[in-house]
Amino acid sequence: MSPNTHRLYISMLVTIGVLITLLLAYQGFSYYSTSLEERFYHPDHANFKPSGIYGHGLGIVGTLLILIGVFSYIARKRYKSLARLGRLKYWLEFHIFLCSVGPVMVLFHTAFKFGGIVSISFWSMVAVVASGVIGRFIYIQIPRTIEGRELSLSEVQSLKSNVEDILVGSYGLDAAHSGTILESIRVAPRAKGGNLLSGMINKYFEDKKTIRRVKKILRDNHLPQTHVLQISRLIKREISLNNRIERLQTMQKLFKYWHVAHLPFAIIMLIIMVVHVAVTLAFGYRWIF
Repeated sequence: MSPNTHRLYISMLVTIGVLITLLLAYQGFSYYSTSLEERFYHPDHANFKPSGIYGHGLGIVGTLLILIGVFSYIARKRYKSLARLGRLKYWLEFHIFLCSVGPVMVLFHTAFKFGGIVSISFWSMVAVVASGVIGRFIYIQIPRTIEGRELSLSEVQSLKSNVEDILVGSYGLDAAHSGTILESIRVAPRAKGGNLLSGMINKYFEDKKTIRRVKKILRDNHLPQTHVLQISRLIKREISLNNRIERLQTMQKLFKYWHVAHLPFAIIMLIIMVVHVAVTLAFGYRWIF
């Protein structure tokens, strides 16, 4: 999958997720905005209540999406024979999509009424989704091969370019200006005990200033705009690699801890979900069949 195709793929998944959420909210806004005490008298109560044809259907479809998203991704990670069906990163992205849309459908299935043992499953699901967002953020901070394999520190360092040779040899910058650019992209060691999140946010804005400063230096040297853009991309890549190298060990540790937190919530959610479905069937609730 080319970069442009991949961006289109991600955009399509995000668009579908947003549209589904908006459609569900639009369809049932009148019912969901009615107080719990008055919903029984709402003309759409028979359809939108959790056991109604619409509400029940959302629960079934949402549950299936979650199960498909979880177990298909586990299977792809465990069985190497599935590698020919696509790279792991694409499966992860589809897993995230299904496990985002599924919980949204389950949320509308509940009609925003939570109680009993099912509420434990629901809030476990919320915790799984929230931790999944955090896990995705940590995941993308760790450099990987195009197949999704995690790179070692030495492999990441080997990706770095000899920026000084490129600036002087390919673009004709003098030693003083190339030295200024090189100095600006070096990552200062992070203070021990400092807040990682605030440090990353501050570094993000510092990097933006660095890129603007580099562009000014290049324009002062009367380089063509095409060269300015090319060098800016090179510097952005170098800054990104420097940041990732500096945070690599921290992110690897966080990712291990994240698995410890993510998995129990997922197991609790799935167990109670199975119990809920079994009880529903035992009491004779049916959908369209």
